[in-house]
Amino acid sequence: MVQAVLAIDQGTTNSKAVLVAADGTVLSTGSAPVDLSTPRPGWVEQDAENLWRSVLRAITTCLTGGAAEIVAVALSTQRESVVGWNSSGEPVGPVLGWQDVRTSSWCAQLPPTVDGLVRRRTGLRVDAMFSAPKMRWLRDRSDCLVGTVDAWLIYRLTGCQEHLTEAGNASRTLLYDLTTLAWSDELLEAFGVPRAALPDVRPSNAGFGLTKGVPGLGDGIPIVAVLADSHAAMYGQGCTEAGLVKATYGTGSSVMTPVDGFAPGGCTLAWLTDRPVYALEGNIVSSGAALAWTADLLGLPDVGALTALAGTVPAAEGVVLVPAFAGLGAPHWDREARAALTGMSSSTTRAHIARAAVDAVAHQICDIADTIPGPLSSLRADGGATVSDLLMQTQADLLGHPVEASDVPEISALGVAELAWTKLGATTGWAGKRSYRTFEPGPGAGDRGRRREEWAQAVATVRVTRA
Repeated sequence: MVQAVLAIDQGTTNSKAVLVAADGTVLSTGSAPVDLSTPRPGWVEQDAENLWRSVLRAITTCLTGGAAEIVAVALSTQRESVVGWNSSGEPVGPVLGWQDVRTSSWCAQLPPTVDGLVRRRTGLRVDAMFSAPKMRWLRDRSDCLVGTVDAWLIYRLTGCQEHLTEAGNASRTLLYDLTTLAWSDELLEAFGVPRAALPDVRPSNAGFGLTKGVPGLGDGIPIVAVLADSHAAMYGQGCTEAGLVKATYGTGSSVMTPVDGFAPGGCTLAWLTDRPVYALEGNIVSSGAALAWTADLLGLPDVGALTALAGTVPAAEGVVLVPAFAGLGAPHWDREARAALTGMSSSTTRAHIARAAVDAVAHQICDIADTIPGPLSSLRADGGATVSDLLMQTQADLLGHPVEASDVPEISALGVAELAWTKLGATTGWAGKRSYRTFEPGPGAGDRGRRREEWAQAVATVRVTRA
């Protein structure tokens, strides 16, 4: 029987399980949706038990679809979302999603010295997107264990035996010092999160315990590797050199490129193996979510229908959508900004609005790419929205550089599976064996400057605070 790694990819809106052979062949897949709730404006929650059950359903479907000897488990997860639970593994409240901004006011009241400390030690900035303010919110309501989604799933996969997290996920909390690769006592005090409530941090391929009591999976299977989902996508895309930029088009978007060492300002720990690998990253709050919102606004059944409608017109004809539904992320970092739809006239049609939504996703990626130092050789794209040739061509036109879109929908799962197989001694390098759809800047790139200026002007109109 063929040996396989079971790669679990737990994302914002669904959980996937993928059986991956040592040569990178996908033997079987399974998936299950995860619900989001918004009980108040700016609050984004998930039910932790439902999230766990979605993982179990994905595993069951995957194992039903393919026979293999599972030699290891690998785990890729959504990042800054936070779970609180007791020692028996029972959640004590909702999962606070990475999009949740209920702690924005609290963050704004922190003294500038805290933001300066955060930037120097973590490479990030104080913002409600990151985990520490959410951990503080949960701890104010319960004396519980806290962790990001990887820690929660490790705890449940190991039968509540291991309270562990992976270094790249820890780097997104605002509590993990990238200069020492350890939890920072100063930051723990600043955010009011006790060390005893946090998981221990391990390198990305250091092992995270053995499975215990997982239905259909059995006991004693080692959890070999863990990565944050955006980091796993960069690993899976083979982006290991400066100039190679990865963009993940999900509910939000992550744009990442490797750098030689840690530097304050947009820097994150991509993974930690025999050495730390750092990356510059910009996070977009609403990309796929903007497409879904616009589809709903226009009465369309899904994002596919939206992009089809957008493709019926050659341009948005001056219509600009700024999807700041929860403020703006990188590079603007203005949580007070509000969404706007501008430039409409009596000749504006539903198709122009649809086209503006597609453009908005590409413009936001460009905003981050424009801040990356050094030459950009190409952009490697992954995520659900990359199925749209229109979006990918628009991205190439506005970026002025080629875009290589992965045809592999399970890129995050494959990335962490590849790390696991590397740890197990297999020869990998799977990215070099994959095919990509390549989009070169075309005739639409001719008015790039004008379109970028229209976008910049629209963004300026919704700005409230300055980064």
